[in-house]
Amino acid sequence: MQVSSKEEAYNLYNEYALNKGFSIRKGVTQKIDHVLRQREFLCSKQGHKEFEDPCDYKKFNKLDTRTGCQARIHFDIKNGIWSVSHFNDEHNHEFASPKERCNFRLGRKVLSTHGTIIETMVSSSIKATKSYSFLSKELSGANNVGFLRRDCHNFLHTKRKQLIEAGDGQSVINHFKNRQSEDSMFFYSIQVDQENRMANFFWGDGRSKLDYECFGDVVVFDTTYRTNKYNLIYAPFVGINHHWNNVLFGCAFLTDETTDSFIWLFETFLTAMGGRQPKSIFIDQDQAMANAIKAVFSKSHHRLCLWHINKNVQQNLLGLYGIPDFHQSFNKCLYGCLTEMEFESTWNGMIEKHNLKDHAWLKRLYQIREKWCPAFNVDFFCAKMKSTQRSESINSLFHQIMKTSMTLIEVAEFYEEKVVEMHQNELNEEFRCKNSVPSKIMRYGGILSHAAKVYTITLFKMFEEEFNSGGGLSCVETNHHENNFTYSLHNEMSSRVYTVHFNRFELTICCDCQLFETLGLLCCHALRVFLVNNVKKIPDTYISIRWTKDAKKSLCCDDDFSQPKKKSSRTLRMSMLTHLGYNMFDKASLTDSGTKFIMDNLRELSREFEKNSSEKDEKSSKLQF
Repeated sequence: MQVSSKEEAYNLYNEYALNKGFSIRKGVTQKIDHVLRQREFLCSKQGHKEFEDPCDYKKFNKLDTRTGCQARIHFDIKNGIWSVSHFNDEHNHEFASPKERCNFRLGRKVLSTHGTIIETMVSSSIKATKSYSFLSKELSGANNVGFLRRDCHNFLHTKRKQLIEAGDGQSVINHFKNRQSEDSMFFYSIQVDQENRMANFFWGDGRSKLDYECFGDVVVFDTTYRTNKYNLIYAPFVGINHHWNNVLFGCAFLTDETTDSFIWLFETFLTAMGGRQPKSIFIDQDQAMANAIKAVFSKSHHRLCLWHINKNVQQNLLGLYGIPDFHQSFNKCLYGCLTEMEFESTWNGMIEKHNLKDHAWLKRLYQIREKWCPAFNVDFFCAKMKSTQRSESINSLFHQIMKTSMTLIEVAEFYEEKVVEMHQNELNEEFRCKNSVPSKIMRYGGILSHAAKVYTITLFKMFEEEFNSGGGLSCVETNHHENNFTYSLHNEMSSRVYTVHFNRFELTICCDCQLFETLGLLCCHALRVFLVNNVKKIPDTYISIRWTKDAKKSLCCDDDFSQPKKKSSRTLRMSMLTHLGYNMFDKASLTDSGTKFIMDNLRELSREFEKNSSEKDEKSSKLQF
């Protein structure tokens, strides 16, 4: 028998040995003029264990497995051909049964398919031992798996070692570069310290950029969670999509919470997102973060988390917080004041009644009242958010799996897995919106029927709640001049009166609760006036695109861009084409048929484009001549 390489020779004898029930090891070699001429492979039980002095103490004593077996195979090598010159198949020991052969080291191998299953299960928080048990059950016994439980652990250890062999920080950079080669819109940036060590890093994929274009008007940023063995600060940028679910715009890990670090991060975030600042950004009460926001997000409305303020007041006013009257007044300042005048009146009354004029913490809180009191923010869109709870809910996902021993690359990969899950949840909601409608609402028509067609399911439910709340309101016309009407609305359970101004001809409406300005949905007072005036459709002015089923389609079908009178820069044109292409490619790549369809049409489109361009160039050259 002849083979052509050392690997083939080794595999030939190893496969024979495994089928028969013994294992092998490499024997001596013979070289002539540094050229390999002879090679032999032996039964692993060949020879005897070397003599050891019984007086020498060893913590671990290996078992003796040698029996002096003479079985072997000998190869002569000439001109690259390995020929069997000697073969001894006589053994002096028992052979292993088929169920025992998985214990041979050379017979154990983690196949790529099995390795993929193990990696996937471990990344999903399933322990390696349970992953191995799953494979054993699927393959009807551990002997059919092809490797032992300890091989499973060794396999995972080897994978981790490969990830960090160039250094943990370098492995993250390599991962980001690989992602960027797969996704042209993937963005990452790394800041190094004075000793050229990685200090802070930020990254976001192409899908995050697309989401920011649609839902980047409100951003929640929180740094209350530390993770992994380096004790880095986990800092996600979180938004809210048209299904009222969380959406991630990017993620960062910081070594400290200084103003300089936050300035670098916010500038990097703006660069990644095309420079557009959010309308509102929510943070906790951190001075370094506030300084950075003032320097970078100059056009954004800076808001503070009311939950953190409420928690701080319990710590700073422990004795007073338990008094019902003070608690009620403070909560009204936090949540219940509609006008600045009402806030000032409530705040001053609380301060005077409880003699708190010299309280330092309350003084500082009053100085930044524009950042937390709703009465000062009724003109700014904030999706009716009042806290950083959405960011903290993302933190809770990480807390379920994060360990202090996790490396940077493991943290980054876990984050990306969660992003994929969130994208899938969004696709599921899109499917629900496309394939189901509120049946009872659609039968009766009217403004609710129109809202069900326009808004996503979750936002329609919110709209429906507002509409139903308006049914119990008393609506009285207080003024009328031509097409302009003024109404006063109130609930019998409350003394507060709301004023609504309505133009019947232009179908414009304004309520002093200003829910539409802050949330993008009409309030119950405005809807009650519409009902009184028999308005059966929501005017286009009061349909916020970000809450509709077509929230993302608006990016790809910008009417303003299609107008010839509008001149756009090459950057804008490139952005429009990239967004449209990314969205289409993302969907097409899910299936082979979709990929083939897009590829075929792109080739045809490319030929048509080249033909059209050459004809235009030819005409242009003739005109110049």
